[in-house]
This record gives sequence, C-alpha cells and structure tokens, in this order.
Amino acid sequence: MSITSITEVYVFVLAAFLGYQIVRKVPPLVHTPLLAATNAICGISIVGALVEAGAHQTRMSTILGVVAVTAATINIVGGFLMTDRMLKMFRPRAKPVARAKPATETNGRSPGSA
Repeated sequence: MSITSITEVYVFVLAAFLGYQIVRKVPPLVHTPLLAATNAICGISIVGALVEAGAHQTRMSTILGVVAVTAATINIVGGFLMTDRMLKMFRPRAKPVARAKPATETNGRSPGSA
C-alpha cells in the first residue's frame, strides 16, 4: 500500500466519523428543516465522488469513489423520501364518507321477535 492510498483511507474514515458525529448531535426537531440543505450538499458531494471514481488514479481511489457515490445516493434518496413523508403530514385530510346504516326489515316488530 502506498502512502497515497493510506492517506485516502485515512481521510475517508475521518470524514465518515465526523459526518456521523455531526448528524448524531443534531436534535430531532431540527432534522426535518435540514433535509433540503443536506440533499443539496449530497448533490455536490456525489459530483465529487463521481469525479474521484472516474479518474482511475489508483484502485483504492476508484473503490472509495464508488463507496462515496453509493453512500451519497442512499442519503439523497432517503432525504427525499423523508421530505415527502413530512409534506404528507401537512396535506388536508379528506373528509370521511358517511356510510348508510344497514337497513333491517322489522315490519314494525322489534328485532328478534317472531
């Protein structure tokens, strides 16, 4: 393993750890408003990951680029799904349709009498 490969792995692990720590410390009430910004940042990072994966400088950089593209894609798709779910909560609910009561043929008699 060359010094460049070791540096690339070190930067990748450090970025993954830092990203995990940052997301973990954000309170749950703030997650939803941050999804749009996170999706934009992931869009930028996916472009960088595609450039890294397609450069074919070393085998390690290509592998880390593919992993970065996969992780960013999962993050973007998850962000859009969560945003869609959040927006569904604010849509007005349809009024329930009133159902007709089932008619019983009693012919003036109480039910159960013969």
